Amino acid sequence: MPRYLLSIIFLFIYLLIPICGFATDTVPIQLASRFHKSINVNDYYVSEKLDGVRGYWNGEKMLSRSGRVIVIPEWFTADFPKEKIDGELWIKRNDFEVVSALSRSHKAESPLWQQVTFMIFDLPEHGGAFSERVAKMKHIAVNSRYIQQIPQQEFTTQVQLYNELDRVIENQGEGLMLHKKTALYTIGRSPNIVKLKPKYDAEAVVVAHNEGKGKYSGLLGSITVEMPDGKRFNIGSGFSDQERADPPAVGAVVTYQYLGFTKNGIPRFAHFLRLRLEESGQINLEQNN
Repeated sequence: MPRYLLSIIFLFIYLLIPICGFATDTVPIQLASRFHKSINVNDYYVSEKLDGVRGYWNGEKMLSRSGRVIVIPEWFTADFPKEKIDGELWIKRNDFEVVSALSRSHKAESPLWQQVTFMIFDLPEHGGAFSERVAKMKHIAVNSRYIQQIPQQEFTTQVQLYNELDRVIENQGEGLMLHKKTALYTIGRSPNIVKLKPKYDAEAVVVAHNEGKGKYSGLLGSITVEMPDGKRFNIGSGFSDQERADPPAVGAVVTYQYLGFTKNGIPRFAHFLRLRLEESGQINLEQNN
């Protein structure tokens, strides 16, 4: 085959990969907004934000937020209801990598599934206010040993709220979720469910590698990433030596942490967290829940 034809084929594949990576064939879930201090805490239920894998039970199968089927043992879901449930596959705090690998392994026979709990926090098709859905979830949770409702608390002041945040962080938790008691389940980004964390995380696409200097000479110094709105910035911290030697590929989606934004809309103190491990064809670049 002539070289110019090979070049055209490789160029086509290169252009096709980003298109596949931005596919939006995702499950219809609700996504959280950021906390703002004008919130009346008394209007919300408060729960811990778990560091597990988002799971959507469609009445027959467990789906990831990207729509991928998560292979789960039949005994795990034997007592699950037929109605749709939104929740988190979770083992314990700081075990994200374990449950993430398990959810992608397609190994229903793994004994690790005995350690997993489906921590539920919403009923997408219930139709009632969140306070009603909370009551219904309590009944669902008692019918399966592998389903547990995420505890919902009530506070009257922001002082109480931040005290609870301090308690969760001290115990190696991620943060808090606030869900408006009167809110209906709405698909997409909702102002009625917000997250309160000392740090936020988001995703971006790697567009370039930048060589390091000094002790990182010959290795990765930073990556240039692009946000969904097109803004670009560099991330130079958070990488292990192995990741600097073998960095996330151009076109890959990475998760990073940051502390707010600059006046130009660029994440402040961005810190590499991990490579997004969902299959490249079904990635949602909206900020994580």
